[in-house]
This record gives sequence, structure tokens and C-alpha cells, in this order.
Amino acid sequence: MIFFRQYKKIVFFTGIFLFLLVSSTAYAASVGEVVNFNVDKNFDSASRTQVASTLIKTTSNLYFYVEKSWWDLQSQAKQNEILVALDNLSNEFNNKIYPTLTSVFGFEWKPGVDGDSRITILFEAMNSDEGGYFRTADEYIKLQLPDSNEREMIYLALDHIDDPRLKAFLAHEFVHLITFNQKDRLLKVEEEVWLNEARADYSSAILEYDSNYEGSNLQQRVKDFIQNPSDSVTEWKGTKYDYATASLFTRYILDHYGINILIDSLQSKYVGIDSINYALSKNGFEDDFNKIFTNWTIASVINNCSVSREYCYLNQNLKNFRLAPSLNFLPLTGNVSLSVSNVTKNWAGNWLKFIGGDGDLKLNFSSLAGLDFQVPYIIEDSEGSYAVRFLALDKNEKGEIDIKKFGTDYKSLIIIPSLQSKLSGFDGLEPTYPFSYTIEITGNTPVGSQDLIQQLLDRIAYLKAEIAKLQSQNNPGENNFCSRLNNNLYLGISNSNEVKCLQAFLKSQGQDIYPEGYVTGNFLGLTKIAVIKFQEKYASEILTPLGLSSGTGYVGSSTRAKINQILGG
Repeated sequence: MIFFRQYKKIVFFTGIFLFLLVSSTAYAASVGEVVNFNVDKNFDSASRTQVASTLIKTTSNLYFYVEKSWWDLQSQAKQNEILVALDNLSNEFNNKIYPTLTSVFGFEWKPGVDGDSRITILFEAMNSDEGGYFRTADEYIKLQLPDSNEREMIYLALDHIDDPRLKAFLAHEFVHLITFNQKDRLLKVEEEVWLNEARADYSSAILEYDSNYEGSNLQQRVKDFIQNPSDSVTEWKGTKYDYATASLFTRYILDHYGINILIDSLQSKYVGIDSINYALSKNGFEDDFNKIFTNWTIASVINNCSVSREYCYLNQNLKNFRLAPSLNFLPLTGNVSLSVSNVTKNWAGNWLKFIGGDGDLKLNFSSLAGLDFQVPYIIEDSEGSYAVRFLALDKNEKGEIDIKKFGTDYKSLIIIPSLQSKLSGFDGLEPTYPFSYTIEITGNTPVGSQDLIQQLLDRIAYLKAEIAKLQSQNNPGENNFCSRLNNNLYLGISNSNEVKCLQAFLKSQGQDIYPEGYVTGNFLGLTKIAVIKFQEKYASEILTPLGLSSGTGYVGSSTRAKINQILGG
């Protein structure tokens, strides 16, 4: 994951005093020098606040520092291999990342707080699944923030130092450098974190790193979004679900309204939703953030341009994406009464699908007076065609949907309530607000038993198909989820997509390896046993080179290499 660390705004010193302070910090670094850098303990693998680092490479634009203790342990061959990888990364930065992103968003602070035009990159050991981070503290002098490194600086995960995805991580963090200069320093306003991260995450699309969908940043965002689609766009906790939701929403906006929405929002004195609305107006669009968010929630579930162009993604890699809503099964015969209470946060989608039933359906929605809920709903007829409508709520946030012959003429109903009350001030955890709905169906009586039997069979077949679609999305490891393992895996890891990938792979190896075949994302005893069996099956390639005679159940570099070889084949 890629993280952005937010700091309180600090007022810049101005005039000759600041010039003298900045000028005095500039110096020429040389390969081999050791510097103690302040780091963020929240992201460091050992919760350190300082790391001793060695400068291993300089280019016209970059300084590359690596943790000294780690670098000193590497063989000469490994060091040379890393230096070659950094050559490629610096060429990518100089020839593509830097010129492309600065032409779109503008420049970072240059020569910057240290008077040096080069950007410092530090590879440090970070917590699992983190790609990097940026600290605004480093853009201030120590007199203002004592733990500043007084550099234009980016932190990247040591685990990814030779990872092909590293260029995307670097691009993401570089956009934060640009944003700090364009927004904090020049306009004296601080961007809301959700939009700051959304803008940075879109860099991989600008640079066309997502053109090949398999293994891309976009593919990972889609997988994470499917796991937790109701995560708020504007609340920021730094989780992978925050990135996923913001990424999918941003791509929808850019698909339909163009890159100038991100550019002009960055160059404006406004932040967050206000800056998006400013950019929309500046570019001649009548739609506002509220309408776009509502349309995005609809597009995420039907993604069908033939219904309406605003109800689909235009990105070719997302043309087959459809979110599976939460399913509610209604009894196939008789009268039905269902009452449900739920909670949500501002700018979070909620997708609720109702199938089954037989008769006239009435759904009553309600929330608290004074809130601003939008409730689009989608009706699917017996031919599979969709109709999108909008529930009109009164001043007390109450409204009613009536559908005749539900279960016969109409196969399903999807409601997508979203709270859209708060427009600014998103800085930390957001409160939840209640909403509820009741469903009543007055049942029909079929003419004869044969009619009833046929109706039941048709609806059971439809229910099975809906369940299969839901299972397919909620268990992506069962299908094409597994393409490559990039991290070490071991007993105790839970709720992990890569563990799902591992389990799906082990299941594909047959009953003698993983007879249980559970794909849960939790690395427990049965998964460990299956890994041991796999290791011992390929002992000559996995265990023998390590001096081992029996499997360990730990998925390290040699085990991953064999798994990736098979997956690649």
C-alpha cells in the first residue's frame, strides 16, 4: 500500500531570513556517505523514528539512499543487481515520470527547502503491503519542525527495491511532492487527504502503467474495492479500501469529465469537493460532485452504456466490471414483510439487491430529518433490461417505491442509498448515520399448480445464477485471482488477498496437496500443511538449495519462485 502522512499546516517564513537558512543547508552529497534520516514510526517495520542510510547512487534528479544495515549485508552481486534496477528506475523517472507528471500537474518545489534540485529517495523496511509514503514535515526547516529532514524526499519500501511496480510507487509519491508545492506552499491551503491520494493514485493511469491490466495497480484496486465497496470516498484511514474506493471513483470522473478536473482542482484555492465543483464549472460542466457520485454508484453495479453513457465506465480495463450488491432473498410465495436498519457515512455507496417474492412490492425508506440522502434504484424486468429511477424523499427523509407484479414481470430491485450531507472538513474518522427500509409484498395466487411450479423453477434458476455471480466476485481467488506472489507468507496472516492467491494455487495442485481447498485469505494450519506438501514435492528446487530436508510451511523466496514459475507457465 501507498500512504500519505498528513501534518498540520506550518506558516512559511519569508524574506531574507528564510533564504539564508535554506541556502546554508545545500551541499553536494557523494556516494558512500551515511545519513541518519528521521522516518515515520507508523510505517517503519520496527517502529523506528530514525534510520542510518547509505547513499548508493546519484543522478541528475535523484539521490538513492538505502538502509545501511541492510545494504552492508548484501553480496556484491546483489548490490550490483540492485544498482542496475535503480538505473532503470532513474531512467524511467527522468524520461517519463518527471516530464509527464510535471507537464500535467506542475512542478515540485525546486530547488526546494535544501537548495538542491535533486529529490531524495530512501528505501527503508516498512510494514507489510506498504509501498511508500511522503512526509510534508521534510519540506520545512528544523526550526519549524525539528524532525524534518529538510529535503524534497520520498520514502519507498525496501521490500520493493527490485519490484516492477516500484515505478508506480515512485510516481504516486512524486505527485505528493508536486501537490505540496502547488497547494500548500504557493496557495497556502492544505488539500484534503482523500483527494490528495486520489490524484496521486491516478498517476499510474496518466503514465499508462495500467494499460496491461494483469498485475497492475488498477487490478489491485478493483479487487480491494470488491471486498469492501461501502468504504467512504472522503473518510481517510489509510487502508487499502480507502485507496480502492477513491481510485475507482476518480477513474469514473476522469473517464467522463477529463483530466482537467484533477488539474484545475489542484491549481485552485479550494480543496476537496469544493475544488472538484470549481473545476467542473470552469470546464463548462453543469453536473456537480453530488450528481457524479450518484451516477458512479449506479455505474458500479450495472456498468452498461446502452442504459445511459453516465451509467458505465469508459476505461476498457473496466468494461466488464460489475459490483455484486448485497443480496436479500424474499420468499417465493405468500405475503412478505421485512424491516432492516443500517448505518452509513457520508459519500459511501450502499448497494442492496432484492430478488424472489411474488406480488406487489412496496419499499419504504427512511432516515433522519435534516440529512441529505440520494436513493437511486434500478428495476430489472423479466427480459433482463434495466430501468434507473430516483426515489423522491420528503423533508423528513422518507420515501416509497411501488412495483407491481414483482417476481413475475420484474426480477429484481436494487436500491443505492448514499448520504451526501457533508461537503468539507474531512480530516479523520467520520460519524455514522442511520437509515432503514421496510419491504412488504402482497402475494399473488397463481391460476394452477403447474403455473406455480414453473414460476418457482424459473425463479430458483435465477436465484442460483445471482448466488453464483456473488460468489465469483467475493472469492476471486477461485478464478483468475492468482497471477503472482510478491510477498513472503506465513502462519497467522489473515484477511489477505495474497493468501487467497496462495490457497487457490495450492488447490489447483490437486487433492494430494490441498484436499480441503479452502480459499479464505487466512493462513492457518491446513494452509501450512498444504505448503509443506508442496515444498516436499519440489524439494530439489525449494528445500535442497537451502540445506533443508523437510518442508517448513513458510512461503519464502524459493517457494514463491517455484509457485510463480508454475503460474507463469
